[in-house]
Amino acid sequence: MKKLLLSFLLLNTITTIAQRPQGQGNRPDPIKITGKVIDADTGQPLEYATLILQRTKSPERITGGIADALGMFEVETFPGVYNIRIEYISYTTYEVKAQAIRTSTDLGTIQLSIDVEQLEDVEVVGERTTVELRLDKKVYNVGSDLTVKGGSVTDVLDNVPSVTVDVEGNISLRGNESVRILINGKPSALSGLSPDALQQLPAEAIEKVEVITNPSARYDAEGTAGILNIILKQSKTAGLNGSVNVFAGNPDNFGGALSLNLRRENFNIFSNTTYRYRNAPGNAQFLQENFNDDGSTDSFQDEFREYQRERDGFNTNFGFELFLSENSSITNSFVYRKTNGENTVDVDFFNFDALRNPTIQRNRFTLEDEEDENVQYSLNYEKKFKKDGHVLTMDYQYSKGADFENSIIDEVILGENIVLPTEQTINDESQINQLVQFDYVLPFGKDNQSQFELGYRGTFNNFNTDFDFGILNANGTLNVDPDFSNELNYREYVNAAYTQIGTKLKKFSILGGLRMEASDIGIELVETDENSDKDYVDWFPSLFLGYEFSEMEQLTISYSRRLRRPRSRFINPFPSRSSNTNLFQGNPDLNPTYTNAFDFGYLKRWDKLTFTTSAYYNRSTGVFQFITQETGNFVEIENPNNPLEPILVPIQVRTPINLATDTRYGGELTTTYTPKKNWRFTWNLNLFQQQLRGDFSFIDFQNEEVIQNFDADNFTWFTRLSAKLPLPGAIDFQSNLFYRGRRIDAQNVNKGILSTNLAFSKDVIKDKATLSLNVSDLFNSRKRRTETRTENVFTESEFQFRERQITLSFLYRFNQPQNERNGRDRGNGGNGDDEIEFDG
Repeated sequence: MKKLLLSFLLLNTITTIAQRPQGQGNRPDPIKITGKVIDADTGQPLEYATLILQRTKSPERITGGIADALGMFEVETFPGVYNIRIEYISYTTYEVKAQAIRTSTDLGTIQLSIDVEQLEDVEVVGERTTVELRLDKKVYNVGSDLTVKGGSVTDVLDNVPSVTVDVEGNISLRGNESVRILINGKPSALSGLSPDALQQLPAEAIEKVEVITNPSARYDAEGTAGILNIILKQSKTAGLNGSVNVFAGNPDNFGGALSLNLRRENFNIFSNTTYRYRNAPGNAQFLQENFNDDGSTDSFQDEFREYQRERDGFNTNFGFELFLSENSSITNSFVYRKTNGENTVDVDFFNFDALRNPTIQRNRFTLEDEEDENVQYSLNYEKKFKKDGHVLTMDYQYSKGADFENSIIDEVILGENIVLPTEQTINDESQINQLVQFDYVLPFGKDNQSQFELGYRGTFNNFNTDFDFGILNANGTLNVDPDFSNELNYREYVNAAYTQIGTKLKKFSILGGLRMEASDIGIELVETDENSDKDYVDWFPSLFLGYEFSEMEQLTISYSRRLRRPRSRFINPFPSRSSNTNLFQGNPDLNPTYTNAFDFGYLKRWDKLTFTTSAYYNRSTGVFQFITQETGNFVEIENPNNPLEPILVPIQVRTPINLATDTRYGGELTTTYTPKKNWRFTWNLNLFQQQLRGDFSFIDFQNEEVIQNFDADNFTWFTRLSAKLPLPGAIDFQSNLFYRGRRIDAQNVNKGILSTNLAFSKDVIKDKATLSLNVSDLFNSRKRRTETRTENVFTESEFQFRERQITLSFLYRFNQPQNERNGRDRGNGGNGDDEIEFDG
């Protein structure tokens, strides 16, 4: 605490003396003292490290400066004899006594180490700025978000500016679902085959989230909206330390997480193990009006669904980092994840004639058993050369996953005790993924202000889906329906190489790059002997310009080209059968979507206020758009009142297609205000205009060509307001409010959604533990409400994936320094692509 107070007084003294008028006598010409400050363990620059120069003969005369985002400092002074100190909170001080400096001097790279003894005495008087603007990304530090305690990574992402998570767990960036999820800079088994996989990663394991709306050539071109890179925590403190977290909630939701880290001089062992049980109820309704060819009403059908999603999941990740020397290390890590689930869908159908007189009522009940298992092994080698920032990294990753779903579907006509044949679907998915990568970074030029990069990444992914649907016989055998059963083999091999070069000239930064990706895509439908191979080579340029007005004000302009490849869910042609009148199925003939993205960003910091804003423009071709078509088939239901005239309900299918062009342009702003210690208010606003242009031609069930125009203009927006403040009794309170405006696409009108989360948190047991209570979706209002119109059907639907959730969590930490517990960021925490930053 004394060192912290001393640093504060010295900084004030520096400011005071710098403002004093200088004497008028003959003085020598000023000289410059330069250098760079980095973390001795991670090699990361220490932004805001303080350089203090004290005259030995006149100790009251003090000058100095502060390191910038690259850890660089440059101070102008006069020749003399100085005591030199470089300080950074919670690090050992670098000190040189009575150093004679006669000419401009470069102190070189100064490495500061964590001061373990000092950490125990530090009182953190403020939180790290929650947003940082880099030349090619924004970084949000999320370690202090109370509303996600006891939650998962999807809960964390849902509180990050520019990011939304819809009612089904799908993640969007600036309203676009084509977003690439990375963990520590790479694809991970933790992302699995479905959004449910991310729910196994606890929120407490996350250090920060990098929002990369316009990725440079260093990153995969996949994801037209951009990339979300989740950086996991990894302690830098010597010895054994970690945390234990247990939580329970309503509806049924309980589990625990154990994080351990053992760091010695030559190695580091880290692990994170999680168990979670959740039973998440949901509901949906579809109010459907069917029309005749002349536009008159033919009939109605009201469909009401109730969901119960029971999940029992275990996840562990274990790693061993060996320091071969001061400049090289090798890391082995292993991930294992397994979940078991039982999902039920209870659907009630109410059918009416044109005058809305009841005709029939039926119930359809689906019981689905699901098993999901993933393993992943990763190997990383890092070599740091003598020149600071000169680094070579190599990676290999192998992962294997399987997802098995078995559904039994029973249907009965109520009131007549007519039991329809039992249906069964078996969906067996598996994947094997491999990644090979190397990245090389070479700084050059004066003060290493320029940087050259090149790298290679090969991803080799194989997916298999074996789907069977049919009638379950009384003896338990399945009578397979060949019209709805098939086996899909999907191959996606991508070889990519990139190079980029950047430099910083005073306040101006530029980074340009080019990425080449050669894609080999293979699609095979085994049962119908349909094969499709798609090979294409694409080039993806990127350019970033930055200008730093001061340490508190920055400007960036960027351009990149991106693509979006269809994933297994989009190409899987096997329809869902929870409802037999409203189906979803993929399209194996989908092609990639290509996007040209432009971004303009601005960051301004004041003493208590941070303001970030950006404007963006995206132009995409071959965009995936979900359309709903009438198949021409009908569900034929026996009419008890007139067996000769069965009730016919048209079958609709929802599927994705490549639909022409999509132009998006908009703006966003995020402002954070911290009026005093432990107070923080954050407001994020994102608004954009979407213009969809395209015609869709298809042959309908009457063998006639139909051309539909899907032009749509949609202005929409979403906003998020977060407030964090202390309450009496040393209790912290936080509330988040989110609203997403009305959206329109090719055939749907999606109404606005409002949701509110709140949380209370208190440190206990001498601040070694934290007790938290949070409520997700306080008013139970997080529902997707949609109107859909096809030629002969109008549907109003409402869908709630998860009802209001209340969670109580208890987190206990051992041997963790105070500033690490508060989420202070000292480095990357992982071996991702972006350990080496070229900041603007």
